[in-house]
Amino acid sequence: MSAPVWSVDPRTGNRREQVATEATAEEVDTTVRAAHAAAPALAERAQRARLLRAAADLFDEHVDKVVECADAETALGPGRLSGELVRTTYQLRAFADIAEAGDFLDARIDHADPALTPPRPDLRRWKVPLGVVAVYSASNFPLAFSVPGGDTASALAAGCPVVVKAHPDHPGTSELSAALLHRAAEEAGLPPEVVSVVHGFDAGVELVRHPLVAAAGFTGSVRGGRALYDAAAARPRPIPFHGELGSLNPVVVSEAAAAERAEEIGAGLAGSMTLGVGQFCTKPGLVLVPAGESGDRLVTSLTAAVSDTEAGVMLDHRMRDAFVGGVRERAELEGVQSPVTPGAGSEHTVSGGFLTVDAEHLTSGGEYDLLLEECFGPVTVIVRYGDAAQVSAVLARVPGSLTATAHLGAAEAEAGSGDGGAARLLAELTPLAGRILVDGWPTGVAVAPAQQHGGPYPATTSTSTSVGGTAIERWLRPVAYQNAPQPLLPAELRDGNPAGVPRTVDGVRQS
Repeated sequence: MSAPVWSVDPRTGNRREQVATEATAEEVDTTVRAAHAAAPALAERAQRARLLRAAADLFDEHVDKVVECADAETALGPGRLSGELVRTTYQLRAFADIAEAGDFLDARIDHADPALTPPRPDLRRWKVPLGVVAVYSASNFPLAFSVPGGDTASALAAGCPVVVKAHPDHPGTSELSAALLHRAAEEAGLPPEVVSVVHGFDAGVELVRHPLVAAAGFTGSVRGGRALYDAAAARPRPIPFHGELGSLNPVVVSEAAAAERAEEIGAGLAGSMTLGVGQFCTKPGLVLVPAGESGDRLVTSLTAAVSDTEAGVMLDHRMRDAFVGGVRERAELEGVQSPVTPGAGSEHTVSGGFLTVDAEHLTSGGEYDLLLEECFGPVTVIVRYGDAAQVSAVLARVPGSLTATAHLGAAEAEAGSGDGGAARLLAELTPLAGRILVDGWPTGVAVAPAQQHGGPYPATTSTSTSVGGTAIERWLRPVAYQNAPQPLLPAELRDGNPAGVPRTVDGVRQS
């Protein structure tokens, strides 16, 4: 008999209701095969766009119900979740526009030219959908990175059916979201199997191993993501696994920046590291601050701001326990101090805080490597450095992250791209992350064509982005047709461009 799936209130730890049962291996197989059979229905780009827009409209129509359900399961609060839902519907509509426009197809035509040496045949290249995509929902974004989120939206826009492995922290929200997506499919004239949801740890493992699953997208822990990544690679036919795993998101505050605006930076850091109870994948987890009076002022400002932050409820009690234990283990290291001690609040809450350590402890490895690992929750590590050499030595040991940030003085920011300190610092940060910020905070990821939400391992397992229009590229592969007769070509590659998509023809871009 299948195990029940319960919706749990993180504010109390009590079960709310049973919303589903865990999928058996046979049920996963049935679900994936149904998704595979539904793939031809997504062949038309206009049909995909109708599906995505219908989904966005339905989520807008049921905003109160969706937010209420998500808040009951995550304790993220109606304000945060309402904003997340706006982001989610924006993503759905943005990918509808992308599907219609067809730029992502990267259509290229090189006409035959027998005069070249060697002669060139007629070649026509575009991108086709991979097939069924497995999506693994995130705990901290029950909408924007879960069932109706960016992985699902981009895969559908690419023409790929989706099977989502729901996160156990918000199964009720996942079921509600799936129901709305099924209604959207019906309104768009598509089979509901273009999007499906399964529950259960074992179901997630079966999903990534299924021979008809062609790619996977994951947002979660290093441990869980790496296990699935290895399973995807160990298949008889390995598949792309686009995983977002863990991120430290280092920040460097220059001497000049601290001297000019220490109090402002301290307050901004407090807001960023405690946002959403520190449960953002882009939380600044390691901040290099100069030793001396300016750095002391920054720490004093951070102390005051974090002390004024109320305790909060994490997504579940397992994460709460891991946070409390992780902070305790780090605080016990010799030389680590805790001006504001993070940890347990009440029985169900945690309080934010931060740790401090001298840079010299992080330059030689050993037990202090623990401070270079993400600790999920409202805590950051302040590293006090003496000079640029110590900054470089610490950064050389920082693992790959989604973001890296530099806070610069006004003169440094205007110095240009020469070999000065600011330029050198950005050059050191660039290999560490997919998004480099100057004088800002990394929490908050704009959905935009130029966005890059992904970085070197362990931040992600691929070089792709999971946010922004180019996220669609994860679910496509290129195919070239050589000397194919016009009637056999897809409309997007025929002479005359009957599909009306942007193309590059004989090296010239045509819109």
